[in-house]
Amino acid sequence: MLVLVRHGQSELNAAGCLAGRLDTPLTALGAAQAVRLGAAVNALGRPVRVISSPLRRARDTAAAIGGPVVVDDRWVELDYGPYDGMPLRDVPAELWESWRRDVTWVPPGGESLVALGARVRAACDEARADAENMTVVVTHVSPIKAAVAWALGVGDEVTWRMFVSPGSLTVIGTEQRGPVLRSFNITGHLDGLVP
Repeated sequence: MLVLVRHGQSELNAAGCLAGRLDTPLTALGAAQAVRLGAAVNALGRPVRVISSPLRRARDTAAAIGGPVVVDDRWVELDYGPYDGMPLRDVPAELWESWRRDVTWVPPGGESLVALGARVRAACDEARADAENMTVVVTHVSPIKAAVAWALGVGDEVTWRMFVSPGSLTVIGTEQRGPVLRSFNITGHLDGLVP
């Protein structure tokens, strides 16, 4: 089983900005979400491995799950290039249109959705090799969407048809017959936390 965890709310998330590769810390709410995530993940079973993106917001969330954490760069967020840190309201409409129209499009100095999808699919294939055990990956919105696309056997175009909440859980079964999406964007463990 592959349990995908989106990190708790970061300072850039709270400010309504693209966080990308910027190493922004968790907010107080994000830290509280991380504690709840730790309990929710451990209620699913004992993770054999906990893997994290190298970014601080993911590593701090992974620490709340407990146990040793292995950092894997393949789970880092999409590189938005010069748009990293930009308020969402200021992102040019043509940028979003470029990404929606062509998943191979790359912002200057950034990364395409196809490139992100390739690295995440490789990481998922590796995790699937240990199908009998639970692997937890603490990561970001775009890698989770790519992992769901992998599980469903669809292309990266599906990215634009998903919403992944901060502090959410997504579970992919890693059966021998192939990956199976078991649950998506679970947030019930966050009930009562005030944003």
